[in-house]
Amino acid sequence: MKFAKRIQPLQFNVFAVMDTAKAKASAAGQELIDLSLGSSDLPTESHVIEAISQSLQDRSTHGYLLFHGTRAFRQTAANWYEQKFGIPVDSETEVLPLIGSQEGTAHLPLAVLNPGEYALLQDPGYPSHEGGVYLASGQIYRMPLREENAFLPVFSEIPIPVLAESRMMVLSYPHNPTTAIAPLSLFKEAVAFCQQHNLVLVHDFPYVDVVFEDSSEQGQNLYHSSCLAPSVLQADPEKSVSIEFFTLSKSYNMGGFRIGFAIGNAQLIKALRQVKAAIDFNQYQGILNGAIAALSGSQTGVKATVATYRQRRDIFISALNRIGWQVSSPQATMYVWAKLPEPWSQDSVQFCTQLVEKTGVAVAPGAGFGKFGEGFVRFALVHEANILQTAVERIAEFL
Repeated sequence: MKFAKRIQPLQFNVFAVMDTAKAKASAAGQELIDLSLGSSDLPTESHVIEAISQSLQDRSTHGYLLFHGTRAFRQTAANWYEQKFGIPVDSETEVLPLIGSQEGTAHLPLAVLNPGEYALLQDPGYPSHEGGVYLASGQIYRMPLREENAFLPVFSEIPIPVLAESRMMVLSYPHNPTTAIAPLSLFKEAVAFCQQHNLVLVHDFPYVDVVFEDSSEQGQNLYHSSCLAPSVLQADPEKSVSIEFFTLSKSYNMGGFRIGFAIGNAQLIKALRQVKAAIDFNQYQGILNGAIAALSGSQTGVKATVATYRQRRDIFISALNRIGWQVSSPQATMYVWAKLPEPWSQDSVQFCTQLVEKTGVAVAPGAGFGKFGEGFVRFALVHEANILQTAVERIAEFL
């Protein structure tokens, strides 16, 4: 049996290796503390669950849901964005519901890339960004994110021959895995660069709300005061080249419901909608009703979620520092990005597989996020503080 060449790059996955290692450790009797996946352990708000529950009793929600049936959700998403960032959005032409932001980043390359054309991706970066490019038979140019550059790309380093064959650039800040925040000036530079080179600018924005504190350049006077992390559309308010992907998985703890949306350039929204129409309908109407309740209702739950991650971050960083593993405190996301101590500094996969085998603590190897992630590991703050402290105690014994 023969398979398409485009799936060959998808056959090896570091996280599949870690999944096997976790299964072996569990079978050997280790009590797992899984800090390797960014799946929130916090509950979905009750008013969201109630909206979904009420929908289940409504027989009119049980059929297929086509685009025009999503109007209420699209209007809510547009209002949410306008209130947060102060930029007008046309809910009919500039918003598209998605099955999580990952669907958007995976399917957009099918609408933008011809076989052999380049996408410019961050390294390290979220692995699914690569998958969509490979499925579109595109090529990847990896923009290094170096610690000395605050984990921001340097656009001038991209070779001219690569640019000549490039069609899209993908950014994501606050950044998974490095936890870096990009200043608005970086997005302005990216917009100008993409306009100059006729590139689509994609911004994956799952951690829009999960920001803990300000940074030197990101003052409230630089962008709308309701959110510390800037939107790429603030640098491109005409939406000339940009599209941005949002999810309710992080801010609203709705990962299992698979609900997100895109906002951006109307032509890009239309093209992505055409791809989506060939693959699926929309989610169940009740899930969209729950998302409407989340986006339009009280945001105290979002604030509580961010406060929980901030508390966990502080406790976890302090515990690591006490055992001699000096790690900077992240300003955003639900992760800690830590440089590995010697003698593990160049083999994050071996560190992680041995750590889970010996202690039951599972973390994500930096190599799984790209070449420039080697030498780091990512901890996900998805357990209560006492469990995080137990994890650090086990790590101390291992080291």
